[in-house]
Amino acid sequence: MVSHQTLGRCAKQEMDMADCLEAYGLIRGRRKCQMLIEDFAECQTLKKQFNRFILLRRERERQIASGKLTGEKQYVSPKVDSY
Repeated sequence: MVSHQTLGRCAKQEMDMADCLEAYGLIRGRRKCQMLIEDFAECQTLKKQFNRFILLRRERERQIASGKLTGEKQYVSPKVDSY
């Protein structure tokens, strides 16, 4: 059995998911705890975050190709605390 409790990053999401599954059982818990399961999966894989990054990069490349972003504006880093 693998646990993320010692790694730190996904420990809270894993514990919330495990508590919910324990409360409802595995079969009913899959439906009732779906959001917690998805949160834990996202914490592990960072798939949504990576897909967002890809979409933003494609949009930047599209704007560069269309001429909206030129010169120094092409690769400006985001402002601090803009996330």
